[in-house]
Amino acid sequence: MANITAADVNSLRKTTGAGMMDCKKALVEAEGDFDKAIEILRKKGQKVAANRADRESSEGAVIAKVNNDKTFGVIVSLNCETDFVAKNESFVNLANELAELALNHADLDSFLAADFNGLTVSEKLTEQTGVIGEKIEIGGFKKLSAPFVGSYIHAGNKIATLVGLSANVEGAETAAKDVAMQAAAMNPVALNEEGVDQSVIDKEIEIAKDQLRAEGKPEAMLDNISKGKLKRFFKDNTLVNQDFIKDSKQSVAAYVKSVNPELKVTAFERVALS
Repeated sequence: MANITAADVNSLRKTTGAGMMDCKKALVEAEGDFDKAIEILRKKGQKVAANRADRESSEGAVIAKVNNDKTFGVIVSLNCETDFVAKNESFVNLANELAELALNHADLDSFLAADFNGLTVSEKLTEQTGVIGEKIEIGGFKKLSAPFVGSYIHAGNKIATLVGLSANVEGAETAAKDVAMQAAAMNPVALNEEGVDQSVIDKEIEIAKDQLRAEGKPEAMLDNISKGKLKRFFKDNTLVNQDFIKDSKQSVAAYVKSVNPELKVTAFERVALS
């Protein structure tokens, strides 16, 4: 039987993040072979991941990152089962490291297959499921490209947003952050009227007409009045038309124009824990 020292156990713990007893058991099972012990711990993680596949992972940390050129950003949501784990410093650090890595990948599949300290991202998630004992997965992955991209992470890492602007001009960074905060707080359904799905529009018109009928309005008037209600829906629920939260006397679009007359919001992405 191999001589397993406390230093060996501690080294394995630092490498894998697994608990001391789990590390000791893995080293004993591997007869002191460090690499084999890591594989044993990973297999344990795979087993735990399979056992917890049907569990809800509605907690976690949502992180937004922007590249150095401010032209591309990503949002990654690293999900877990409990708020206790979500607030753990090492878990938040892992979420930040994964989001940083995601900046180099155009889609979720390539990101999950990317190398993360000798493991793929998918393997790392499985490993952490075994280490932590909770289902760990990527709950959201969004990306955005624009001439200027800004980001915002709401306190507690529960919501993160990206906003694209039409140009990198003086004041763009402040404007992008303000609009990203707006998107986080107000949860718009789309950037503007054109971005609202037709099914949503049809549903809003149907709701408006039902309300008007209940109020006793004549059928002949319903189309015109419901169009007015639809305009109100666009104002309240599309980002550029919403009242700017820092100055409700102007819309978001007007605020951005006040920074630079040619500046426009071109896109946004928002990821929130459910």
